[in-house]
Amino acid sequence: MTGKKDSKLFVVTIALLAVYIFWGGTYLGMKIAIESMPPFIMAGARFFLAGLILFLIGRWKGAELPSAVEWKGAGIVGALLLLGGNGVVAWAQLKVPSAIASLLVATVPLWILVFNWIGGSKQKPTVGVMGGILFGLAGIAVLVVHPGGTGNQGVDTIGILALLFASICWSVGSLYSRNAKLPASPVMATALQMIIGGILLGIASLFLDDWTKLHLSEITLRSWIAFGYLVGFGSIVAYTAYIWLLKNAEPSLVSTYAYVNPIVAVFLGWLIADEQLTSQTLMAAVMIIAAVAIITMFRGKRPGATQPVAGNEKGKLQVHK
Repeated sequence: MTGKKDSKLFVVTIALLAVYIFWGGTYLGMKIAIESMPPFIMAGARFFLAGLILFLIGRWKGAELPSAVEWKGAGIVGALLLLGGNGVVAWAQLKVPSAIASLLVATVPLWILVFNWIGGSKQKPTVGVMGGILFGLAGIAVLVVHPGGTGNQGVDTIGILALLFASICWSVGSLYSRNAKLPASPVMATALQMIIGGILLGIASLFLDDWTKLHLSEITLRSWIAFGYLVGFGSIVAYTAYIWLLKNAEPSLVSTYAYVNPIVAVFLGWLIADEQLTSQTLMAAVMIIAAVAIITMFRGKRPGATQPVAGNEKGKLQVHK
C-alpha cells in the first residue's frame, strides 16, 4: 500500500514539475517565436495544430463527436481565452519582456475573484483574500504607474495595458466556461477551444497586417524550435499533465502553478533572453506572486470555494498557456 502511495506521489511530482516548467517556459517561447513570426499567425497556428492533435487523441479514446451547441460554447470560450487572452499576450511581448508578461498574467486568479464577486457570487471573499487582492493590485500599480526598463528594452505602457486586458479576457472566459455547454470529455473540450481559438486568431491576423510580415524563408531555426516547444510541451504535454493532476491531486496544490510559473518565466528570461530586471520590477514581481499565493491559501481554506485552476464539477477545463 505504501508502495502505491509513493508511486503516485512520484507521478504527481513529475506532473507538477511539467506544468511548472513547461508552462513557465511558454512566455519565453512566445517571445522567441515572434522574433521572426507574426504574433497572431504564430498563436493561431500553434493552437490549431495542438487542437487538431488533441481532437484526434480524444476520438481515439472514444470521445463522441461534438454537437453544434458544444462547438458554439467552445467557440465563445476559445475567443475569450485564446484570441483575447493568449493572442494579445503574444502581441504584447513585442513590447514587453517575457518576465513582466508572466507576472501580469499571474493576476488571473485575482480578476476571477473580483468578477465573480461583482457578478453576485454568494461566496464572499474572506479578509485574507481581500488583502491578497489589494496587494496584487498594488503590485500591478508599481508596473503600470511608473514602468521600469529591462536591459536595452523599455517596458511599454501600452504593452502592460494590453496584458491586463488579456488577463481580464482570460478571467471572463474562465467564468463563462463554468456554465457553457462543452463536451463531457476534457480532452475534446480543450481540442474544440484550441481549434476555434486558432481559427479566430488566424482571422484576426488578416486585419492586423500580420500576413504582409510573414516571410517563411526568414523564419529562424530559433523561432521554429520555440514554436515546436509551444505546440508540443506547452499545449499538449503540460496540459495533459494538468488534466491528470486535476483528477489525482488536491486542487489547492494544482493551483500553485499560478505563482510558480512567473518565477520560472522570470528566471528563464534572465538566463536565456538576458532580461535584466530593475529593482522596481522585482518589487512588483514579489508583490504579485505573494498576492496570488495569499489568495490561493485563503481560498483553499474555504469549503467549496472555487480554486484558481481551470475546471469545474463537470470536468470542463480551460486551455492554459
